[in-house]
Amino acid sequence: MSDRVLETLGKSKIFSVLTREELNTIRPYFEELNLRKDNYVFMESDPSDFLFIASKGKVKIIKHSAAGKDIILEIKLPGELFCCSAVLDSRPFPESAQAMEDGTVLKISRRNLLKIMDQFPLLKDEMGRYTSRKLRDAHEILRDIASETADKRIAHVLLRLADTAGVEEGGYTKIDFHITRQEIADMIGSTVETCIRMMSRFQKEGMIVSSDNRIMINKQALENYLAQ
Repeated sequence: MSDRVLETLGKSKIFSVLTREELNTIRPYFEELNLRKDNYVFMESDPSDFLFIASKGKVKIIKHSAAGKDIILEIKLPGELFCCSAVLDSRPFPESAQAMEDGTVLKISRRNLLKIMDQFPLLKDEMGRYTSRKLRDAHEILRDIASETADKRIAHVLLRLADTAGVEEGGYTKIDFHITRQEIADMIGSTVETCIRMMSRFQKEGMIVSSDNRIMINKQALENYLAQ
């Protein structure tokens, strides 16, 4: 098993609470799954027999609509878990997970996950906090999609991405991975044309800057914009 397993677990907000020795103890329970771009990790309504963790590359969590329009709910980076509440509750996956690029995910069976949670009670506490936080985030995402205008939905998405993968640079917060205008449009349930128009407006007003295929945002300016 590669060192990437330990590296990924060390990045996880759940498993990083364990010591290096404890991580080595649970390491054998995790398998690596290699993915090509656009491969699905799982589909909506599949049985949630395994918990998955992004390890290398980005994975998008998708909700399929009756009209055939896919909405990106989240973009998972290395160390992030997928749909863990469904796994813990033995419910089918409520969304699909699809690789955005060639990469790797880790997986652990529900039985082994529950086993190591019993072995290390601290994991239970962290998992409870994590699932509560993700449920709150999901409600906020659905609220934004249902009630906000396109420009404010984009602002919310940029702030969430900055919180997930933000790096401070030159007075801005850089979203430290490449994301396309189409992907942002899919995250707000709108068209790419609308996204391009709104992003251009944000750039003219100094709320964002594009540099080296990265988006850099002025968090305070976007927060002030949302407060209007």
